[in-house]
Amino acid sequence: MRHALVEILAREEFRDPALRGVAITIGEVRSSPDLRHANVFCSALGKSGKAEMEEIAKALNRAAGFLRGRLGREIEMKFTPQLHFIADLSYDEAADMNAVFRRAEVARDLDPEDDQ
Repeated sequence: MRHALVEILAREEFRDPALRGVAITIGEVRSSPDLRHANVFCSALGKSGKAEMEEIAKALNRAAGFLRGRLGREIEMKFTPQLHFIADLSYDEAADMNAVFRRAEVARDLDPEDDQ
């Protein structure tokens, strides 16, 4: 499902200004046990900030019906799931953690050579 959504997002032109010219990637898709709902974790390449990512997720949720129809043609499932787009902030969180680890006072505590 993730691969199909990535292909659809790459080739479709959207009228929504929040999605126009934005490269969107899908990090993960989590389906409900009955496969009728799917949480799609999305992020935009080159965009940063929680507010921008939330706006893109809202725009994708507005286009969810259209995307669900396209997805139904791409995958073979008994039911095409309802799509719920969620801003994937894990990349930003990982970058923030890396910045913390690079700080001198933290790096000093993490250096294994100092333990001897």
